[in-house]
Amino acid sequence: MIRQFLSTHRTSFGQLVRFCVVGASGVGVNLVTAVAVKKLAPTLWKGAEVNNVWLPIPGTPFNIRWFLVFSVIAFAVANLWNYQLNRLWSFRSKNHAPWFAEFLPFFVVGLIAQGLGMILELALMYPHSPMQLSSVFFDNSTGFRTQWYWAHTIMVCVALPVSFLLNKFWTFRAIRIKTVDDKEG
Repeated sequence: MIRQFLSTHRTSFGQLVRFCVVGASGVGVNLVTAVAVKKLAPTLWKGAEVNNVWLPIPGTPFNIRWFLVFSVIAFAVANLWNYQLNRLWSFRSKNHAPWFAEFLPFFVVGLIAQGLGMILELALMYPHSPMQLSSVFFDNSTGFRTQWYWAHTIMVCVALPVSFLLNKFWTFRAIRIKTVDDKEG
């Protein structure tokens, strides 16, 4: 039964494995970018510490914190990395549709996953959240005990399966079908 399932879904399974390898490399790119941005930020922007307010949301008691800005920058770099590798290797779509025609949906999928992930990241960082990572262990004394690094890592890993499914069934499949239909018509 397992053998039959694997033979029936061999292509999808191979794509999933390749997507996970690309995703793992993308996690690495994302985390390296996040660490670099966090370390460079105070030099580039005054007051750019992880938990400092970047922008108050007018008319509310809420703020956008620097860690969310760092997260978006890391996402943008990793999204381009992942897109190019997935296009060429995971889904082998380099000859199916123009680069931007597939990138735009891939980016939208990434934004959806990033948005959902940032809600999780915020819950892991917010001091009054029941999901906040313990400040006893994550006291920011070293890199491995930095609360935001762990929250960011968890967020990226949770977003991976959402991203795979949306990209497989929408980005790379739908665009290929639309492009083929356009060429035939």
